[in-house]
Amino acid sequence: MSAIIRTTLALVAALPLLAAPRARQLGVPFDGSPGPLNAITDIAGLEVGHTTLISGEGGHAVRTGVTAVWPRGKQSGAPVFGGWFSLNGNGEMTGTTWLEESGLLDGPVLITNTHSVGTVRDSYIKWRVERARKASIDITDQWSLPVVAETWDGFLNDINGFHVKEADAFAALEAARSGPVPEGNVGGGTGMVCYGFKGGIGTSSRRTGAYTVGVLVQCNCGRRAQLRIAGAPVGQEIADNVPYARNVFGDRPGDREDVGSIIIVVATDAPLLPHQMKRLARRASLGLARTGSTSGNGSGDIFVAFSTANAHAGQTAGLVNVAMLPNDEMNPIFEATAQATEEAIVNAMVGAETMTGFQGHTVIALPHDRLRQVLGKYNRLMP
Repeated sequence: MSAIIRTTLALVAALPLLAAPRARQLGVPFDGSPGPLNAITDIAGLEVGHTTLISGEGGHAVRTGVTAVWPRGKQSGAPVFGGWFSLNGNGEMTGTTWLEESGLLDGPVLITNTHSVGTVRDSYIKWRVERARKASIDITDQWSLPVVAETWDGFLNDINGFHVKEADAFAALEAARSGPVPEGNVGGGTGMVCYGFKGGIGTSSRRTGAYTVGVLVQCNCGRRAQLRIAGAPVGQEIADNVPYARNVFGDRPGDREDVGSIIIVVATDAPLLPHQMKRLARRASLGLARTGSTSGNGSGDIFVAFSTANAHAGQTAGLVNVAMLPNDEMNPIFEATAQATEEAIVNAMVGAETMTGFQGHTVIALPHDRLRQVLGKYNRLMP
């Protein structure tokens, strides 16, 4: 087997991934006003890192990776108020029982493939311990319950080869940066399939008044016929080259069932408390639905949301003074979440490239020219 290509975000700036067009550049119309980067990193201080693993062919094809989202950046790591929601629970997101109980997200959100969750979880704890020791910080009386989520990439990746290693999780954590976020076949999304097209990582943001909402997705969900973009039935119009999706029941045509999963990370700088973050996480469902998903029985659709406001959210002693946006003023934040989620999913597919992987399986990228033709047919193409 050839050597694994390990690419981190620190190196990606030199690659063509960032130069790839995004959905808006293709003329896809979306509601709302994005931030300067139209990415989750429009939230000040937030950092994203990827490790992308690509090597081999046939039964030894490695097409996987790790993505890390640091709410306050890796140098801080201070807790934020957060909440989570499971639209359909055929998936995994560790650490959510304590997130629900405490209302605090302590550390990054990490995303990988289904069979690497344990490795990534344990690797983050080791990374944290080693970092503290180097800084001569005693954390012997502290514990970690990391948030690590997954989607299944076994159609394109040798998922039972357990190719994600400790060093790969370390690399994604260390590579995290602000600025533009590579999309498509990167990080945890390297081997994912979305609506029968090549999926992966996508992101978007919305400005609403004084606040910003940013979304990052790892999309691996849906079947081709369901896909709608800007209201147009794109999946029905581009019905050829549908891959087969494999699950525990054997091989089935990917167009018959809503299979796969999606992880959605919602970030905002609006001052929201944990119960409000759970409300926000739920609204990601509406953005997902706009792209056509019905969140089928076999889908793991799990969402986490956090706010970078309230800098002292994790204070452990004394009276903590916090700010809260009134519930009656949350409607623009809800709307922004749905809008950014929808666009992030489409950006993931637009940014992805055709990939051949495990056992020779090939998943085509969403063809940009045909997408524009379909949008034009339904009068949904921006000039």
